[in-house]
Amino acid sequence: MSEPTRIPAPAGVAPATQYTHVVTGTGRLVAVSGQLPLDEDGGLVGEGDPAAQARQVFENLRRCLAAAGATFEHVVKLTYFVTDMAHLPAIRAARAAHIPDDRLPASSAVQVAALVRPEFLMEIEALAVVPE
Repeated sequence: MSEPTRIPAPAGVAPATQYTHVVTGTGRLVAVSGQLPLDEDGGLVGEGDPAAQARQVFENLRRCLAAAGATFEHVVKLTYFVTDMAHLPAIRAARAAHIPDDRLPASSAVQVAALVRPEFLMEIEALAVVPE
C-alpha cells in the first residue's frame, strides 16, 4: 500500500502544530460528510460534554470510513466545525485515539455560530485517499 506523503513545513511556511500543511496521495477518494455526536439510533451522545461528543464523532467517522473500505490511516484532511474553540483539546484527544501524531492529516478548524441542532458542539468531516 502506498502511504500518503505528509509535508508538515513547506519552504517559507511556518511549521504546523497539531496538523500537517500538505498531504498528497494517489488512489480512490473517499469523502465523509460531517459527522455529529449521534449514536446508531440517532440519540445525542454527551449533551454539554465536548469530550464525549468528540469520541462519538470519531467513532462515527471510523464507521463511515470502514463502510468505504478506508481507515483513519487513509485520512488526508479533517475539517472541524465547532461552536466554541475551547472544544479543540477534546477533539484532539479523540483524534489521538485514532491517528498518531506522526500521521496527522491536513486540517481546518472553523468556529460557527450554530450547527443544525443547538445541542451539537461539533461536526467533523473527512477526506481519505485509499490506494488502488
